[in-house]
Amino acid sequence: MKKIIALLLAVVMVFALCACAGGAKKDDGVISVGIINNDPNESGYRTANDKDMKETFTAENGYAAEFFYSLKNEEQIAAAQKFVQDEVDYLLISAAGTAGWDTVLKDAQDAGIKVILFDRTIDADPSLYEASIVSDMAKEGQTAVDWLAGQGLDAYNVIHIQGVMGSAAQIGRTGALDTMVAENDNWNLVTQQTAEWNAETAQQIVQGVIDSGAEFNVIYAENDDMAKGAVAALDKANISHGVDGDVIIMGFDCNKWALEELLAGNWNYDGQCNPFQADYIDTIIKDLEAGKAPAEKVVIMDEKGFDAATITQEDVDQYGI
Repeated sequence: MKKIIALLLAVVMVFALCACAGGAKKDDGVISVGIINNDPNESGYRTANDKDMKETFTAENGYAAEFFYSLKNEEQIAAAQKFVQDEVDYLLISAAGTAGWDTVLKDAQDAGIKVILFDRTIDADPSLYEASIVSDMAKEGQTAVDWLAGQGLDAYNVIHIQGVMGSAAQIGRTGALDTMVAENDNWNLVTQQTAEWNAETAQQIVQGVIDSGAEFNVIYAENDDMAKGAVAALDKANISHGVDGDVIIMGFDCNKWALEELLAGNWNYDGQCNPFQADYIDTIIKDLEAGKAPAEKVVIMDEKGFDAATITQEDVDQYGI
């Protein structure tokens, strides 16, 4: 009985969280798409990503789009199964987690539904999707850690604040740091905890370290919001940070307000994560509709890291999201 109730609740949750825009009814010349994304309130990056998708997949552009949002992989997979049952033409997925997608992608393939991944990779056979437009999260992490190593500290005592565990962003941004710590005696993880992209939770983590009396000189936060929360804890404790401060501050995503913190010298580094993938997807869909295979199976977004010592106002204006 408990399993039946849980299943019913999951179904209700999927319907409750679906934001429908005209349904997936097929019409002549109309392409139906089911878009599965993370919560747009997760971060400034996600807000920009969702806005980009909504501005592209419109009736004016020939689409009937339905959107589903969740930070939980199992809810996303259930939503994907519903889109398959609704017989959409395309299924676009930014997965909350990398595992567990094989069955629903096989069901989509069997139903003639084309799958395109965006923003994040998943652990599935590439034959199950048409294309993947993603950030290289491992490269993002490596670029950030290489920058940190270049600061030439005698000791690296790092507070590592992770995103949602199991997500491609968390795995990629964690990997390079874990490797550096394992290979170098002067690199130490003071703490390594997930704040699930949340600023308030990040603030609590850093406050806990401060209260413990542990020494630290680096905060490596896997998104800007968590870096912001971490800085709030430092400010409350009157601990200096940023350029010429006692603590190096690192974030990811390049929100405009975060790049402004770099420009002001309050933060030290921000890694870019490019949210603007909708045009790439639109081009791939139009090619597929014309009987053309995508020019590339995997499209890696062009991204860089920004240093407080070299960032300019032009960078903030051009790259801030």
